Amino acid sequence: MRRRAGDPSDVASTEERAAVAVVSTGRPPWWLMGVAAVVTLVVTVDLLSRGWLEWMDLRVSEVVSSWGIEHGTPWYWPVYAVTQLGGRGFILVVLAVLVGYIGWTRRTLLPLLRVLLALALLTAVVYAFKYGTGRTAPAYPGSFFHRDGESYPSGHVANAVLMWGVARWQAVEFGLPIPVQRSLWWLSVLGPVAAGVAMVSLDFHWATDAVVGAAVGILLLGVVHALDAVVLSRFARARAGRRSV
Repeated sequence: MRRRAGDPSDVASTEERAAVAVVSTGRPPWWLMGVAAVVTLVVTVDLLSRGWLEWMDLRVSEVVSSWGIEHGTPWYWPVYAVTQLGGRGFILVVLAVLVGYIGWTRRTLLPLLRVLLALALLTAVVYAFKYGTGRTAPAYPGSFFHRDGESYPSGHVANAVLMWGVARWQAVEFGLPIPVQRSLWWLSVLGPVAAGVAMVSLDFHWATDAVVGAAVGILLLGVVHALDAVVLSRFARARAGRRSV
């Protein structure tokens, strides 16, 4: 039977199509988490033993310094703005809007719980690395490992991988509009890369800081997904409002 124009089922079907997931939730596969763990271990051991990677970092820093992207030069602020793709403040503003919208419209606390879990893990793990290794930034005179060092790994890159990954996950799982899903997919993929390149270009971080920051971010994103499946999503009230997949 033909449906009349304006039939309520037409609206429902339109909304259903709009809620289709056009990208994945971005849960890291086990093999990728394994690679990230190996990279973190190998790079950390090499740096602490003053191996080849330290030499490579020095060469990269020399090249970057020759570019002359310093405070007060025309390129400084545009490049600095790119570093904020990994800045906690900027990402938390975006997450606050995203989580607030989902929480209000779907009557669920699950996205907020995921964000809080991710922040807690990020802070604990990254600062454990920073204080444990004590690696100084490229601008620090003298020693590469010093009690005041907090350069390793890059918190901006780890933050970008983890928090944009969590944002993308929420957009897909709760069936937000397709442009939102795609935008957050791009941010979850390109945000960490852009932030890492910008931080190294400004000589704020060594190249290996950025690499291990990305690896740690991948590991933490996988852990948040795993803990969500085991703990958070088992709360019936928290599950309310999620699109069935």
